[in-house]
Amino acid sequence: MLQPSSTSNRAPEPGAAVTGRAWLMLALATVGFALNFWAWALLSPLAPRLQDSLGLSSFQQSLLVAVPVIVGSLGRIPVGALTDRFGGRVMFPLVSLATVVPVLYLGLAGHSSFAALLAGGFFLGIGGTAFAIGVPFVSAWFPPERRGLAIGVFGAGMGGTAISALTTVKLVEANGMANPFLITAGVLVVYAAVAYLVLRDAPGRTVPTEPLARRLGATFKLSVTWQASALYAVVFGGYVAFSVYLPTYLKTGYGLTQADAANRMAGFVLLAVAMRPVGGWLSDRLGPVQVLTGSLGLVAVGALAQSFTPSLAPVGTIAFLAMAAALGAGSGAVFALVALLAPANKVGSVTGIVGAAGGLGGFLPPLVMGALYGAYGSYALGLVLLALVAAAALAYTATGVRRGLERRVPATQSH
Repeated sequence: MLQPSSTSNRAPEPGAAVTGRAWLMLALATVGFALNFWAWALLSPLAPRLQDSLGLSSFQQSLLVAVPVIVGSLGRIPVGALTDRFGGRVMFPLVSLATVVPVLYLGLAGHSSFAALLAGGFFLGIGGTAFAIGVPFVSAWFPPERRGLAIGVFGAGMGGTAISALTTVKLVEANGMANPFLITAGVLVVYAAVAYLVLRDAPGRTVPTEPLARRLGATFKLSVTWQASALYAVVFGGYVAFSVYLPTYLKTGYGLTQADAANRMAGFVLLAVAMRPVGGWLSDRLGPVQVLTGSLGLVAVGALAQSFTPSLAPVGTIAFLAMAAALGAGSGAVFALVALLAPANKVGSVTGIVGAAGGLGGFLPPLVMGALYGAYGSYALGLVLLALVAAAALAYTATGVRRGLERRVPATQSH
């Protein structure tokens, strides 16, 4: 089962037609990503409820939702490298089954104390590593000029967090704490079986032969690794931060009910998810630098506007939806950049490191927001910091990233 696939067939060349099988593999990978992200985000909608029932402080509540994020983020580094070696057919079922264990633990026994929740949340982070499997898996099935769209479509699987936002609280209120966890575990088991039976790695997949440590060392030396990591920490990190902390922000800052806050967070997530393939598609046509500069500019403006805590109707809603669209499109553009610049046999390793940076970018803001609110009774400073970070990333994209892309990729590809 753990033997890497090998073949003499060639990977899709530029201009090659995309086969029906490639689209099927993309669909299955996207479903797997969404289901694992559903599991990864189970604690976020329940955070206000757990805070009330266990008497948690704002910082403890923030830490509770942040722990799965950091574990899922750092775990992408080895999982991406292992995907380069063993392929998505092995790694998707393996990660899905491994995620079932903490999901069952949290649903059946691990929600009675803060320490138990932290332990369960730590291993729940395994679900967040699925992203590092899908990008190299999907990329190998598509020719270069279609990879931005394909990886963007796969990235829409981050909408699994919306499933959690829309269903978790309702299922707990209707049938008890264990219910959403048991359902999620069952779905993951079914997916793991289907993935093992149906998923196949691309015929031209490049299998590395160097040891893992050497491959990771070489990946860290690539300029695209650091450029994409910095940008993904902002755009995807911002998405993750809002997707896990927005219910708390809306409940605390605007006095919304838990259910209303969770529904609004789901709307934010769904728009970001819808815009991710759009960002990839636009990157195929306009170039990833153009898409990233526009996205980061919109994030900076939206965060600055929201720092004044305007009324939700309409200014606050417009600001959050604009940021959702921009963060989704920007996330798609980052991996269009990776698809252009990363060596074929290191796409998984680069993806793992970049994905880790994105997750880490989502780990810090909830902690900062919770700490700032505890100190000042306001979220304004945290949103101003987001605006400044987005502006700095925009300047870096328009200068250093643009120059690097122009040196590495012909004008017809980099636009």
